[in-house]
Amino acid sequence: MRIISPSLLSADFSNISNTIKNIEDAGVDRLHLDVMDGYFVPALTFGPMIIKEIRKCTQCHLETHLMIKQPHKTIDQYINAGSDTIMIHLEASFNPEEELSYIRANNVCAGIAINPETEEKRLLPLLKHLDYILIMSVSPGLGGQPFIPDTLRKMENIVKMREGRDIVIGVDGGVNMNTIPQVYETGIDITIVGSGLFEAENLPQRYQDLLNV
Repeated sequence: MRIISPSLLSADFSNISNTIKNIEDAGVDRLHLDVMDGYFVPALTFGPMIIKEIRKCTQCHLETHLMIKQPHKTIDQYINAGSDTIMIHLEASFNPEEELSYIRANNVCAGIAINPETEEKRLLPLLKHLDYILIMSVSPGLGGQPFIPDTLRKMENIVKMREGRDIVIGVDGGVNMNTIPQVYETGIDITIVGSGLFEAENLPQRYQDLLNV
């Protein structure tokens, strides 16, 4: 069964609680929160205060994707805001093993995100510390980018690398009605869908279409 985690970055924040309720009623049970600092990536988005308010209006699993430099300095803020999963970027972390272990020690699922150009073999020393691997299929920092087809091979390799470990594998970037079948064929578990969902006039129908296309 496909699992889709809508990226709220593409949602209408002027009425976010109603938007969340609308997609929850369609069957969504997890939400993806993109935190960008304007340094690790060009864009600047929201921080822990917004996540804390989102936590108040949903029971969905909140996966917080930290696209920020030196994530160790602010991990506590995102734990306290109510994140269920926190993902740091391998490219932004000085000590990923320590940071992942710290996240887990605070009863939050620990994840690592890797950019399209990052070699997947760099994940090998971290597997025992991971609950989630997020594969970027676009360069991080801007929504609506086209899917990078070369990342499909990386997905297949990381699925094999997981072996029998209890690690969720997600894909983020350029996932839409055209690309989603190819992504799930690699064996991954979750797709992050932003504009491919929220640009639709009928969100519940688009969500079902993405599940079934």
